[in-house]
Amino acid sequence: MTPITQAVILAGGQGSRLRPYTDDRPKPMVEIPGTGRPIIAHQIDWLAAEGVEHVIVSCGHLADVLRSWLAGADLPLTVETVVESEPLGRGGALRYAAAALPHPRRPWYATNGDVWTRFHLREMAAFHEERSAVATLALARPRIPWGVVETDGLGHVTDFIEAPPTPWPVNAGVYAFAPEFTELLPERGDHERTTFPRLARERRLAGYHLPQGASWRAIDTAKDLAEAARELAADGR
Repeated sequence: MTPITQAVILAGGQGSRLRPYTDDRPKPMVEIPGTGRPIIAHQIDWLAAEGVEHVIVSCGHLADVLRSWLAGADLPLTVETVVESEPLGRGGALRYAAAALPHPRRPWYATNGDVWTRFHLREMAAFHEERSAVATLALARPRIPWGVVETDGLGHVTDFIEAPPTPWPVNAGVYAFAPEFTELLPERGDHERTTFPRLARERRLAGYHLPQGASWRAIDTAKDLAEAARELAADGR
């Protein structure tokens, strides 16, 4: 298997639902309570543990805050930053950042800057290579934030289930890409509305289901921050 040693982190979002935490910093720079470290620090540690040696961070909103922190942090891998002079959309941001990867003819990972997760990226990379996919996205089944009610065919309530996993997998915001994927990305716009549907029609897009028990959380609200902190504490990190 060809090891994947380079990655892109998309860190340009404004994080409006996390205000006031994001009033003076980009979303990936919000600290996970009890750790004293921002979301992106935990992401970089995870990527390094999975064999990544070089990361390109795509910055946008309050880029100087993120770049300043990265410049002064003791990091386990090489990090470079690129800054969009104007919003390019997620697909355009990926393409712009991928142009700075040190090995353009090798595969690469990408992750959204607001994701906290722990699973074996190498296993996802093997899955990606076995299927000869151009792109592979991690699939998660987050818990529904409400209790659900089960009924029988006659309309009788049979059970109450508190916060069950959704029956439908969602895009977890973590990817493995073949080298040729970069040229398929739009220069401006959203790859999930353009490139991914095209690859799906051509059967060149794969979905890797996160293994049971894997931690995954998109950090959008203060509640998500608290849950991530609890999970980190339970893991001893």
